[in-house]
Amino acid sequence: MQARTGDRVVTHGRVVGRPDRVSEIVEVLGHDGGPPYRVRSEDGHETVISPGPDSVVEHRDNARR
Repeated sequence: MQARTGDRVVTHGRVVGRPDRVSEIVEVLGHDGGPPYRVRSEDGHETVISPGPDSVVEHRDNARR
């Protein structure tokens, strides 16, 4: 998984009816764009995550198309 500041991490809900969580990457802490990432969720909460297999990175450049 590779990411840059400004990309989004989408973590798919694992329970039926639970929405996906979308967070913006505010800092890449890993080597060469790898995890862990400091992210800010839609409600403003910041945390450090290492995304699992239920997460995808939406690159900022691709999201604007």
